[in-house]
Amino acid sequence: MVKETFTITNDTGIHARPATLLVNKAGQYSSEVELEYKGKKVNLKSIMGVMSLGVPQGEEVTIIVEGNDESDAIEGIKAVMNEHLSK
Repeated sequence: MVKETFTITNDTGIHARPATLLVNKAGQYSSEVELEYKGKKVNLKSIMGVMSLGVPQGEEVTIIVEGNDESDAIEGIKAVMNEHLSK
């Protein structure tokens, strides 16, 4: 299992477009991928789950990946986070 914590710097938080990019990236891997925010965990492969969290700017989220391609998955997701949501 690997974990990575990010601070959301995007002005509008995790909104529809970057959420879609995250979900699409997570879906490329066979590992289980979760997004944790304020003690709630959702499947990062579910757009409805991600959007239901309503993560605003300035908040911290943790990505948790577990599976046979977890290293590749966390690196791919980290790239999307850094490009679209976090600095």
